[in-house]
Amino acid sequence: MKNKFLALSLQLLVLPMLALFVSPDKVITQLAWLYSGSTSSDSPHSFSKQGIGRNDVSKVEDVALGSLPGGISPEGSNLTLPYSGTTSNISPAFMATNTGSGYGIFGQSDNNVGVYGYSKSAFGLIGNSDSSIGVYGYSKSSYAGYFQGSVAVTGNLTKGGGSFKIDHPLNPANKYLSHSFVESPDMMNIYNGNVILDANGEAWVQMPKWFEALNRDFRYQLTGIGAFAPVYIGQEMVGNRFKIAGGKPRMKVSWQVTGIRHDLYANAHRILVEENKPVAERGYYLHPELYSQPVQKNVAWAGAPEMMQRMQQQQQHLTTKNRPRGSGS
Repeated sequence: MKNKFLALSLQLLVLPMLALFVSPDKVITQLAWLYSGSTSSDSPHSFSKQGIGRNDVSKVEDVALGSLPGGISPEGSNLTLPYSGTTSNISPAFMATNTGSGYGIFGQSDNNVGVYGYSKSAFGLIGNSDSSIGVYGYSKSSYAGYFQGSVAVTGNLTKGGGSFKIDHPLNPANKYLSHSFVESPDMMNIYNGNVILDANGEAWVQMPKWFEALNRDFRYQLTGIGAFAPVYIGQEMVGNRFKIAGGKPRMKVSWQVTGIRHDLYANAHRILVEENKPVAERGYYLHPELYSQPVQKNVAWAGAPEMMQRMQQQQQHLTTKNRPRGSGS
């Protein structure tokens, strides 16, 4: 049985999961094995390689497994799932290729994580695409993505809205406190502070050394504190500082300066305030439900209609499959 099926393994640390090769009526509670092969099927449920053709992979019989840990003999073995093993090979511990339009890997669990990735010293999970979305997340009633920790984005972040959300400082056990982001059509930075004027009713406000390298098109606001005085900008920004004048001696003044970013990244990635939708996305919406449109009018359907349809069908299948008997349609 030489080379019918090569390698098997590493604990992929996949919690209850279905892979590309699982039929809808078979539920496998854990899966951790290496299938180095391909399929061109549009369905995520086929399992076909070198004479092996079966949808029920709860037991793969008579397959040359190669050198495996755990005392599994390499020839004529039965692979019974769940299987937990380890490999130190530099090749992927799990690899599946679909040259058709179906899923490469599909993970599902009724009561736990569908797909789980972990690494001690590298990336736990990587998503990559040559011409489309690297990682797509969707949820009907909860978060499409949840990150417990810091998140770094090296490119532009596009969103419908944004806020911070923290435990309420006055009642952290029972309430949350949220604030919305401050938005502008420009790449605007905001700086502010207070200054005490000198005996002449003037003051220079010193900004950081990088200030003018980062910002341009400065705008100013001044407010006297404790007394009225016709304070004004005596000297605009020059050499990373500006001058306040027109005040009373030792008067306190609150100031605010805004600037528009003009660093290399900002100049190369200006945000278009208004733009026509691409032809393929016209008639579709970021939030179709707000316009009384069906979910199929989401822009995700414009870019990958077949994938979205398969996802919807799979979700409907799982919903039907998991519905308690006698609950009706």
